[in-house]
Amino acid sequence: MPAEYIPLTVAVAFFLSVVLVLIGIVQYVRARARKQAMLQKIRSSPQASVPGMHVQEPHKGVFRGMRGRVLGLLSMLGHSVFREKSTDTSVLRPRFLKAGIRSEKAPAIFWGAKIMLAVLLPSGLVLLSAVLPQVDLPAAMGFLLIVVLAAAGFYLPSLWLTHKIQQRRQILLDGFPDALDLLVVCVEAGMGLDSAFNRVARESASSNKTLSDELQMFNLEIRAGMSRRDALKNLAMRTDLQEMHNLATLLIQADRFGTSVSQALRVFSDSMRSQRFQRAEEKAAKVPVKILFPLILFVFPALFVAILGPAVIQIYQTLVQM
Repeated sequence: MPAEYIPLTVAVAFFLSVVLVLIGIVQYVRARARKQAMLQKIRSSPQASVPGMHVQEPHKGVFRGMRGRVLGLLSMLGHSVFREKSTDTSVLRPRFLKAGIRSEKAPAIFWGAKIMLAVLLPSGLVLLSAVLPQVDLPAAMGFLLIVVLAAAGFYLPSLWLTHKIQQRRQILLDGFPDALDLLVVCVEAGMGLDSAFNRVARESASSNKTLSDELQMFNLEIRAGMSRRDALKNLAMRTDLQEMHNLATLLIQADRFGTSVSQALRVFSDSMRSQRFQRAEEKAAKVPVKILFPLILFVFPALFVAILGPAVIQIYQTLVQM
C-alpha cells in the first residue's frame, strides 16, 4: 500500500471504532433508563411494602446489564457481517458445546468479537501514536504493526475458545474416574443405568460441577425421549474425552448384544484406574526434567555464592596483604 493511503486507512479505522463505542454507550444508557423505570414502578406498587421483599438497587446490576449490552452489540455485529457463518452451527456449535457454551447466539458473538478486536487493536495503536507524538514510527513499520494487530485481534477469540476447551477437558478428565467408580457401585447395587447416571450426577455436583452438568444434560435428553445411543454419543461429543467415547461405545455394545453392564463397567473401571495411576507416574517422572532448569538458573548460583563466597573473599584479602 502506498504511503499516502495510510492516513486514510487510519482515519477509517478510527471512525469505525468511535462509532462502535458510541453505539455501546447509547445501548447502555437506554438499558439503564429502562431498568430505573422498572424499579420505580416496582417501588410505587402496593406489593413493594411486603416484608422480606428485596428490590435490587440500580448500581448492583450495572455490570450485568453492561455485559449483556456488549454481548448484544457483538451478536448484532457478527450476524450482520458474517450472516452465513454466524448461523451455520455445523462447525462452531460442537466447539462451543465442548467449551461449555450452550447459547444459540454464541457463533454470532464469536464473529462479532473477531471483528471488534480486529478494529480496536489497530485503533489503539493509532490513538497511542496520536497521544505520544514523540514516538515516530516509519510508515512501513506502522502499517506492518497495524496489520499484525488486526490479525492478532481476529485470531484471539479462536485461541481463547481453544484454551477454554482444553481447560474444561482437563476438569472433566480429573473427575471422570471417581464418577465411573460411583457408577459401577450404583449399577452393581441394582439400580438401572439411567437411574445410576442420575444419582452420579447428583453426587458429583459438589466435587465436579462441570461433569455433573453434563450427566444431568444426558438425563434430560433421556427424559425428553432421545434414545440412549444418541444421548451417549452426544455426551461423548460434549465432553470431548477419549475415555467418555470408550464408555459410550461400551454401553452401546452392551445394550446391543445383551451382555452384563455391571461386569463391563467393572472391567472398564479397573482399566481407567490403571490409566490414572500411569498418568500420575508419568507426571512424577517428568518432575526431575522440569525442575532441572530452575535449579540451574536459580538454586545453583545461590549455592555457589554461599559456599565459595567466603573462600573467594579470604583469598582476595590474602592476595591484597601480600
